[in-house]
Amino acid sequence: MRRRDLLTFLGGAVALRPLSARAQQPKVPTIGVLVTGVRGSEKFWSMFRQAMRELGYVEGQTVRYEFRSDGGQASRRPELAAELVGLKVDLIVAWFTPAATAAKQATREIPIVMTTGDPVGTGLVDSLARPGGNITGISGLAPELAGKNVELIREMLPSSRRVVALINARDSSSKPILDQILSGAAATGLTVAPIEINNPDELEAAFAAMEKDPPDAAAIAQPSLPTTRIAELALKYRIPAFSPFRPFAEDGGLLSYWLNEAEIYRRMAVLVDKILKGAKPADLPVEQPTRFELVINLKTAAALALTVPPSILDRADEVIE
Repeated sequence: MRRRDLLTFLGGAVALRPLSARAQQPKVPTIGVLVTGVRGSEKFWSMFRQAMRELGYVEGQTVRYEFRSDGGQASRRPELAAELVGLKVDLIVAWFTPAATAAKQATREIPIVMTTGDPVGTGLVDSLARPGGNITGISGLAPELAGKNVELIREMLPSSRRVVALINARDSSSKPILDQILSGAAATGLTVAPIEINNPDELEAAFAAMEKDPPDAAAIAQPSLPTTRIAELALKYRIPAFSPFRPFAEDGGLLSYWLNEAEIYRRMAVLVDKILKGAKPADLPVEQPTRFELVINLKTAAALALTVPPSILDRADEVIE
């Protein structure tokens, strides 16, 4: 080979080497994250990313995220879900039922890992054991937890007779959750008056109306409601309020009985990892929580002149004083 040809050949080989090296680099998956913008979404986002890091995913190197929050505006969810689909993300993580519903309506191909109250009752999956389609995740057992909160109302307030249940009318989990509240109330001899909330502006009027016929307690059905504002109004109108959502008690609500979030978000990350490695959502059963937390706000109990029974205090995982 002539010297000039040899130099040309060697130069071409050198030039091709970095191109070949780049071609062999694995594709970095992009995860779209869609959340209902209510209290607790920041905690989810932080804990989920930490769980992914514990599985070995390094943000910006071995995984990328496209985070979207509806900011508490239901009308934004469809366009945000469509935006993630348009970005061709490899997977969508959906936090809470409204976000999971929007994601499902936006795509039947991109895998979705959700955490939601009742995925079967809301039509997100066919069954827990065989979810079918492109969705799997964690069932938050929201209906069952709402029913459990009604039982706690009876235990906390033995003389109670009438409870109002605030329901987010725009959340597709409303019916199964209300059914469980009614079932729990019937088992404990309570009557329930449902109050549907279509937007947060209705909350003040809803509580003001309760003054005419004060209930013994209020059950806050869904975490998709603005629980911080509800806790403030419940204290203002001196109504003991219960919710299956831990941040509610942290914000001044009387009591919450909620799943252990660290466990749930860690298991979500494991499902995401399995799908990124080739598993199909239809083949991954929807999991259920196994750990729950009872939180009591004694400061709120004192403000309402209530004595918390020792039977409840002894079972509390956390007491806020």
